[in-house]
Amino acid sequence: MLILARRFLLTQALLLWQGGFLFYSAVVVPIGTDVLGSGAAQGVITRRVTDWLNAAGLVYLVLLAWDVAATRDPAGRRVAARWWLWIGSAALLYLLWYFHLLLDFFMDPGGQSVQMRRPFLFVHGLYLWTSTLHWLFGLALAWLTLAAWRAADRDPGGRPA
Repeated sequence: MLILARRFLLTQALLLWQGGFLFYSAVVVPIGTDVLGSGAAQGVITRRVTDWLNAAGLVYLVLLAWDVAATRDPAGRRVAARWWLWIGSAALLYLLWYFHLLLDFFMDPGGQSVQMRRPFLFVHGLYLWTSTLHWLFGLALAWLTLAAWRAADRDPGGRPA
């Protein structure tokens, strides 16, 4: 029952984080830009939503660490790949948090307008690329996690939980 609960929680965290990111970037941002323009109003919304997306990414990483440690995956290389991708994802999430702080610094104290446009645009580009890479790491982790679960279910005598 604990295995099922762990897998369920991890799946739900993945759906919230990955699905939220994809829906927000593919649907909400373009609609927001059409309705509000690409100015401050859109930025104020994006700034708050990305806090929640990054929090969902953190919850996912915590649950994923539990899963990687507990899954009885007989394939040592896959276990190592999952841990390396987890470390990379954690580093990327840290970078997203850091870039977010920088972006806030380049705005007015109320967060309504950009005060330092050139550095803001540069860091914003870094933020977008880092977000995309983080999302891709999540896809790779999801794939490897499904493979690990399949292998563990087929070989219950694999590595200890």
